Amino acid sequence: MSNHHARAAGILCRDSAFRLYLDQRARAKFGADVPDGTHTEQDAGDWIRKACKVNSRADIDTNPQAAATFRLIQNRFNRWRARNKEAS
Repeated sequence: MSNHHARAAGILCRDSAFRLYLDQRARAKFGADVPDGTHTEQDAGDWIRKACKVNSRADIDTNPQAAATFRLIQNRFNRWRARNKEAS
């Protein structure tokens, strides 16, 4: 079975709506003083690697637990995006 989670993670990090999601998540979940537009593409990549507990996005394709975590991230983001259509 061929997984393309690493590629999808790269695309997600370049998505300005995903970075906005991270900004809003930081405020809602952690009470962080993070204005919209704070997370960069690099920040998003760092966040995904930390959340998936990998050193490289490529590891998401070969680590079943990391892949499951990434799919959860995608699902949560997609639900957020559906509720916040203006972010699309």
